[in-house]
Amino acid sequence: MPKLGMQPIRQRQLIDATLDAINEVGLHDTTIAQIARRAGVSTGIIGHYFRDKNGLLEATMRDITSQLRQAILTRLRALEGASAKIRLEAIVAGNFDETQIHSAAMKAWLDFWASSMHQPALYRLQQLSNRRLQSTITVEFRRVLGRDAARDAAYGLVALIDGLWLRGALSGEPFDPHRAEALANRYIGQHLPENLQ
Repeated sequence: MPKLGMQPIRQRQLIDATLDAINEVGLHDTTIAQIARRAGVSTGIIGHYFRDKNGLLEATMRDITSQLRQAILTRLRALEGASAKIRLEAIVAGNFDETQIHSAAMKAWLDFWASSMHQPALYRLQQLSNRRLQSTITVEFRRVLGRDAARDAAYGLVALIDGLWLRGALSGEPFDPHRAEALANRYIGQHLPENLQ
């Protein structure tokens, strides 16, 4: 029987160990035994907290998507009353936050996207994360654009963020968040009225 209060500690250890394993060998070659060994626990602990490898991957991705949400919200809360342009740029910066662009997170995102096409629980999580980002960006564009224009601009910005992130993840070179932000921010400027530049 695990000690009282150990659950969050063990879950954090296992999520961190999962990220380390994915970073080193990829999701497909990561085993429960490797994760347990990295976390310094028995394989039974993984089953106790997460059911199986898929449950652990889902928890790991929930953790990463939560970090993404927090990176964006922290920036937006600091910008109450700011213009739509500044708030949209903050959302972009949140997407390229350090929590999202370090090697382990990038590899986990890639594996997550691929696995979500075959695992319903991961697909739901991916759809939720995508809808949340799309909605957040649409709300900001909607402050200065009509409904349809805001939706289109938001769709394009989400696609651009994903594309920049994907190109960076697959380049084999260190990710340059400043370049990615500059390109995405240029897109934002192109979709806002001249008087709001």
